[in-house]
Amino acid sequence: MKIGIEGQRLFRSKKHGMDMVALELIRQLQQIDHENEYFIFVKPDEDDTVLKETANFRIIKLDGGSYPQWEQFALPKAAREAGCELLHCTSNTAPVNCRIPLVTTLHDIIYMESSYLKILGSSASAYQKFGNMYRKLVVPRVVKKSRKIITVSHFEKNRIGEFFGMKGDERLTAVYNGVSEHFKPVTDADTLRMVREKYKLPKRYFFFLGNTDPKKNTKGTLKAFSDFLKQTGSDHQLVMLDYDRQELDKVLKEIGDEKLIERIVLTGYVKNTDLPAIYCQSDLFLYPSLRESFGIPMLEAMACGVPVITSNTSSMPEVAGNAALITDPYKPGEITAAMQKICNDSDLRETLIQAGFQQAAKFSWKAMAQDVLKIYQEVINASK
Repeated sequence: MKIGIEGQRLFRSKKHGMDMVALELIRQLQQIDHENEYFIFVKPDEDDTVLKETANFRIIKLDGGSYPQWEQFALPKAAREAGCELLHCTSNTAPVNCRIPLVTTLHDIIYMESSYLKILGSSASAYQKFGNMYRKLVVPRVVKKSRKIITVSHFEKNRIGEFFGMKGDERLTAVYNGVSEHFKPVTDADTLRMVREKYKLPKRYFFFLGNTDPKKNTKGTLKAFSDFLKQTGSDHQLVMLDYDRQELDKVLKEIGDEKLIERIVLTGYVKNTDLPAIYCQSDLFLYPSLRESFGIPMLEAMACGVPVITSNTSSMPEVAGNAALITDPYKPGEITAAMQKICNDSDLRETLIQAGFQQAAKFSWKAMAQDVLKIYQEVINASK
């Protein structure tokens, strides 16, 4: 079989969720499949050592303008020229006029939901607005055209099925994400010290992967942390990644605690390989999002032996199982109470840590890649 995989953003230096999922898929396929021929289509960028060619995996660098131009024109043309029998688009969208059998990973349809758009409101940046408009235009067409649609949780599978009238449609399947093997307890003192110094980590802290996307519930989480400090007098600080200082000041003004900035450490962008040492040195991990399709960071924290606080919404209870404290993300008081429970109850803390190890072990990239490879085989066999 000749299989094309879209990885437009794999070589950019700052990779995020969907990029890492695609990267892990390809790495695992390289290990388990030495028979089929693969063509990985990427856009040239500075981090081009992150993926290497192997005997049956060829990397094809494509220029082609903006994201839509690259995806709608350069990608399908290159896939045809390579003789691909299937094209897997990994990040929610795909070329709408692709003549090759198409497999699409639809991580979520959050951008199609009126409830999310209401939350987003006027806070959306021009980039977010354009991205949402592009996806709303392209995704319904891609859903109709795709031979298989892969999503990442049963919650999201049900949402997609309801939204597009695909309940029971065999084209729609859920394949869980995994957690990378380097997420584990870090015991090397030099590594821990290096990461602490590199990112100026405080002595005691909670870890929060907030960003400007409203679904991350940054405002509610900061309100909860502010109340935790007021109620307990704790010396904990909050470590946040890659968050704009001016945007953070706006949020702190909204919650009425501008001085909280003194207890927050903004690390900037963090390399994926440095994340385990940040997780491991935190006292708990905060993931009380309003809406997620999966929630890989929860599993990363669990695999590192860190207690997790998450939400009772969308996919998060499905992925967290009984290994996290579940809260209502719309009620900051519940998040505050969960922080206090973990800090005050050593037995609960240990129970969550051990349950977290067991839960994270249920999810692997190898299992995900094996399931995806079966899908490739089904689609190509059905096309003959």
